[in-house]
Amino acid sequence: MKAPVVVRAVDFHTAGEPFRIVADGLPPAPGDTVAERWATVIGAGGAPNAPRPGPLDDVRRLLVQEPRGHAGMYGGFIVPPDDDGAHFGVLFWHKDGYSTACGHGTIALGAWAVATGRVPTPDDGTAEVRIDVPSGRVTARVHRAGARTTAVTFRGVPARVTARKLPVTTSRGAAEVSVAHAGACYVSLAAAELDLDVSRTSLPQLTDLAREIREELTGHRATVDPASPLPAGVYGVIFHEALADTSAGPNQRSVTVFADGQIDRSPCGSGTAARLALLAEDGAIGPGDELRHESVTGTVFTGRVLSRSARGTVTEVTGATHRTGEHTFVLDPYDELATGFLL
Repeated sequence: MKAPVVVRAVDFHTAGEPFRIVADGLPPAPGDTVAERWATVIGAGGAPNAPRPGPLDDVRRLLVQEPRGHAGMYGGFIVPPDDDGAHFGVLFWHKDGYSTACGHGTIALGAWAVATGRVPTPDDGTAEVRIDVPSGRVTARVHRAGARTTAVTFRGVPARVTARKLPVTTSRGAAEVSVAHAGACYVSLAAAELDLDVSRTSLPQLTDLAREIREELTGHRATVDPASPLPAGVYGVIFHEALADTSAGPNQRSVTVFADGQIDRSPCGSGTAARLALLAEDGAIGPGDELRHESVTGTVFTGRVLSRSARGTVTEVTGATHRTGEHTFVLDPYDELATGFLL
């Protein structure tokens, strides 16, 4: 008799965006570093948004696809870190495959590491959780008060701008975009350039346009991060609009469409870092200023620029995360739907 497959996960949401964490019982992902494990899981001949079949990817599909997941699901597999300087490593995944960075996931992982005792923390104060991800080492500073996690601050790899006023042609006309790398490649443009706004009603059009823009920029040199050996290509397209400045600094609403049409429910952690790098280059945000960054669902991250150098712009992004459940998923070996489906 065939035995069922059992997978245990802990779920969080960060500003509305889900993050499903799997720490135990995973098939191996060979490699000496997280980046090597990321490449192994994608497989020879595969791509980040089209990985080759394999035991670990079977688990990804089980967790992200219906009936156990959905097309907006996101998560991570806990793997060993590159060295003793980090507490653990993670492979980020979504409905289409694997990403090189994830700010909202890093925020959730910080809270999870503290809640599970992987990283000791005071009841009142801050704990630093160091995490190796495919694009490098990131940190999550977990803020605590009264034995409760109140917020988490994410610091990623330096963000680098590779293009400004880059022309693109879409089904709604021409536009100019900017490109910045913040662990992954993000294209930014004002939604108004295409006569749209950042709202739920505009999401179908914005999703289609993001696919068009990503396709048009395939192979463009701006999608290559000169400081990273990771594969080139657009990961996310950020449509933004300006709101009235706050007393602390600029105020924007945006939506990030990533992978193949997946919509970030949060303001996007790494995407916020990319926006900060662009605003800093424009002189729109400076030392001591704070970006209020609102998502299409109304949730908010705050972001700051810490420093700028030839290596890039170092940023911090702060948001709230909450545990939503602990789950034991079972795949019956006689289930005709197997790991599921996506609609």
